[in-house]
Amino acid sequence: MDERIWAEQVSEKIKRKMRTVAERSRDKIPYTTVDGVFDDWRKKDICWWTNGFWGGMMWQLYHATGDAFYKEAAQDNEAWLDENLMCSRGMDHDSGFKWLPTAVADYRVTGNPDSRNRGLLAANDLAGRFNPVGRFIRAWNDGGEGGKAGWAIIDCLMNLPLLYWAWEEINDPRFLHIATMHADTAERYFLRRDGSVNHIVEFNPMTGEYVQSFGGQGVAVGSSWTRGQAWALYGFTLSYLHTKQERYLEDAKRVAHYFIANISESGLIPVDFRQPIDCTWEDSTAAAIAACGLLEIEKCVDACEKHVFHDAAIRLLTALEEKRCCWSPDCDNLLEKCTAAYHDAKHEFSIIYGDYFFIEAVWKLTGQELFIW
Repeated sequence: MDERIWAEQVSEKIKRKMRTVAERSRDKIPYTTVDGVFDDWRKKDICWWTNGFWGGMMWQLYHATGDAFYKEAAQDNEAWLDENLMCSRGMDHDSGFKWLPTAVADYRVTGNPDSRNRGLLAANDLAGRFNPVGRFIRAWNDGGEGGKAGWAIIDCLMNLPLLYWAWEEINDPRFLHIATMHADTAERYFLRRDGSVNHIVEFNPMTGEYVQSFGGQGVAVGSSWTRGQAWALYGFTLSYLHTKQERYLEDAKRVAHYFIANISESGLIPVDFRQPIDCTWEDSTAAAIAACGLLEIEKCVDACEKHVFHDAAIRLLTALEEKRCCWSPDCDNLLEKCTAAYHDAKHEFSIIYGDYFFIEAVWKLTGQELFIW
């Protein structure tokens, strides 16, 4: 297989399908599909953590095609999120997922000062969630009597680039220090020796002491939730890209080697690498996210190592394209068989960030990517 030709063919298939889908979904912020049609979280919950990925898809498509329709759709998504930006209960550790693919992407492409302002407001809020005693960024807001004030999650590694961007944009080292201290905490308490990771770690918010870990969206404590593995793989890589601290690249490689060793013969990824042997639930989002991270690691390592990460990424992406993509223009989603969490009632459905990261990964191979992280 000529990988370049394959990637270009997949890119063209994405463009053909998404032009129709984007027109049909012009006034939505999608999360999943119902009977093949995108739902609308602009109306359901403007503060939902995935609400930046549709805008990110539109910017990626604009960058690849130059079609102003996508730029306008992305900017609409960005403007709608102002309601979230002014809602304290809806501001959490996922600000990077919301405003990097929307406001910061817009600023990078157009220089729009309003977009820069949105990005800096979101970065300041994220920095304000930092617990200086425990050296971690608090995840969620819910809970009473202290609630989850001491909870941090592996996903947050992917939100740190919002802080790195703010540091680079206004030359304020506070953002750098907060991001790297959180990354160091993730390295110490989330990353296991074998390269697997915890999803949730609880600290005492008053003293900073480690309390316990939780299985979170995986099977159980000590299991290996695959999307968490992918967040760690890509997230540590991003901390390396922004800081050039070699330890973060070594962390990313450790997670990557563990992930690669657990890829099944089919190339498809389960919800948890340690789920029961008779459980067949998959999470295509984990495969797409991991592929993005692997392709970035490839750029950072010596020539003798590059093929390890590149070949694994191609294996994941070809399996998705051949077995888990819906190419019908009558169905809004790209990826199928995505799962948010092992213990949820619903499994194997479409999820918008799966589509985003699949596009990003293919664009990395074709050279069309707008790097938003």
